[in-house]
Amino acid sequence: MKILVCVKHVPESGSVIGIDDSERWIRAEKSTTYKMNRFDAFAVEEALLIRQAFPGTRVEAVSVGPDRTAMVVKRAIGMGADNGVHMAIGDHGYLSPFTVASLIAGYAHDRHYDLILTGVMAEDDMQGMVGPMLAELLFLPCATFIIFEKISPGAETIYVEREIKGGYRDALELKLPAVLTIQGGINKPRYPSLSNMLRAKNQKLETIVARLDEQPGPREEVMRVSYPRKSRSGMVLEGSQQEKAAQLLKILRGKTLI
Repeated sequence: MKILVCVKHVPESGSVIGIDDSERWIRAEKSTTYKMNRFDAFAVEEALLIRQAFPGTRVEAVSVGPDRTAMVVKRAIGMGADNGVHMAIGDHGYLSPFTVASLIAGYAHDRHYDLILTGVMAEDDMQGMVGPMLAELLFLPCATFIIFEKISPGAETIYVEREIKGGYRDALELKLPAVLTIQGGINKPRYPSLSNMLRAKNQKLETIVARLDEQPGPREEVMRVSYPRKSRSGMVLEGSQQEKAAQLLKILRGKTLI
């Protein structure tokens, strides 16, 4: 089997970031640090677990972005991926999910992957569209928010369970090849081992210089980015202790916190 995992680099949550002059995307500062999108780490780990169950499986990681993006591909190799691909573009700021999906689809089109995995969403823009768009461009079946998967012994189909509201799950069976978006919590991503990190450091990535002017135009655009407004709001519960407890319970249930 051949598995492709799509990974993205995103700013560390504690990093200082600003808004660029166009007010349409963030501006990285000198002190800004980046990491692998945490949902993509679950996708990498799931690919490695599949490789354990199906010896001989090859796991490859791909990422689209500027030079600094190569570090998340190296991170995937450090976790255990066999090979890494960096689709290099300039630092263009916001990248449309359709543009990213088009670039990856162009790369994967004739490489005959049995399974393509992505994280359920990106931490920076909170979008989860690359996986479904990629499946559509490659004419492959797709399932999202996957919390469990099991490939048939002959690797012809894959049984998956996906999270839906209310704690319920959808159960589906897809023919391979297919695209899955992996939900957080499906596994526990491993830390890169020292031997794999040394291998990642010395292993040369496959670098593809991507030209955005040769890709279809984006299907959406960011109109404006702004800092969240500071606000304080509260609610005072009235009544007896029992009445206030009942009100609090209703509020927590309404927010699906319990």
